[in-house]
Amino acid sequence: MKRTSARTAARSRAAFAALAVTALAAGALAGCGSSTSAKPSGAQPAAATSSTTAGDPHKAVVTVTAAGGCAVDHADFQAGQVTFEITNKDATAVSEIELQTGQRIIGEKENLPPGFNGSFTVALEAGSYSLVCPGSGQPTRTITVTGNATTSADADLTTLLAQGAKEYKTYVDTQAGYLVQTTQALASSLKGADLAAAQKAYMMARPYYEKIEPVAESFAVGSDDLDKSLDARADDVPPAEWAGFHRIEKGLFEDENLAGLAAYGDALVANVQKLRTLTTALEYKPFELANGAQELLDEVSKTKVTGEEERYSHIDLLDFHSNVEGSEQAFADLKPALQKIDPALTGSIADAFTALDKLLDTYRTGDNPSGFVLYGTLKDTDKPKLVAAVKAVQEPLSQVAAKVAKS
Repeated sequence: MKRTSARTAARSRAAFAALAVTALAAGALAGCGSSTSAKPSGAQPAAATSSTTAGDPHKAVVTVTAAGGCAVDHADFQAGQVTFEITNKDATAVSEIELQTGQRIIGEKENLPPGFNGSFTVALEAGSYSLVCPGSGQPTRTITVTGNATTSADADLTTLLAQGAKEYKTYVDTQAGYLVQTTQALASSLKGADLAAAQKAYMMARPYYEKIEPVAESFAVGSDDLDKSLDARADDVPPAEWAGFHRIEKGLFEDENLAGLAAYGDALVANVQKLRTLTTALEYKPFELANGAQELLDEVSKTKVTGEEERYSHIDLLDFHSNVEGSEQAFADLKPALQKIDPALTGSIADAFTALDKLLDTYRTGDNPSGFVLYGTLKDTDKPKLVAAVKAVQEPLSQVAAKVAKS
């Protein structure tokens, strides 16, 4: 399923037409999640942490503890590529570490329970940044970046990277437009009396959020947490604050009753429109595409393979597929440049995506409006296969951000 932005948009329009909904075109990378998994994706046991020299201007060694929060070996860095190597010692309430500038998350490592480590790489310009460990005793540390980033002497490569970022923006803007349209259709259906039509409308809206999930997550800062407003599950927030897609999902698929759902639909539309407004003016850097592609696969391994995302409708494989498509699109837009940077790695990632796509295709069905079999019908042997196929992409894909940030 190697695709360009144009092909992806065309496929989306075709799927949209098949569902009898009109869509118009109209994004950001980084993200955070609220759930954890038993074996963190991309993480290694803490004992495997590599040693680094304190004070390295392009490397931060971060130790997370319950009492001390994010402790970083030094706070001053040089502009350019910076790698954050993170170890969670004992902070059970911390599952992700974020790097923020202003109100936007620009780098993150999720799924780091106590005893595990991981890393992320970003390209930073001069300025002040916040390193945040949500849930710890001292959740925020300030780091300072000075100097000028070294630019690549290869103008052709620079052009390719810029073009990839531009193409990805077109993709995200298109999906955001579809999200607005399908959410409006969902809200309208909640004011009617046809439960089956409303259930179908829910399934139609979900993919467009899942394809660009890091967009909403990048604005998950402070009290204005769009991801929470849009996509929180029942155990993520107090009952009185629960709204968004999954509150509607419960009413439609567990309660099987439209009563009281119209207000949730109207609020969902308002938040989706707010998301589109916030993201329309955003521009993307190439390393953000790489990080976002990885984060989408992290979402797959954390909540889609486990079946906890769509716990009432059980359309987890639709979400799974949408996360994968979003990740693959980001990779596809970086691919021309990445082919020049590391052709062997590019080929490995492309092959792993192809294998994952083929496996997902075996779970397609015309018996459910989602287009995929329901999660509850999976056999015990299916889940390990899906996990292995995702991991086969994650491992080589995790190298891309550092390579792109250097270029």
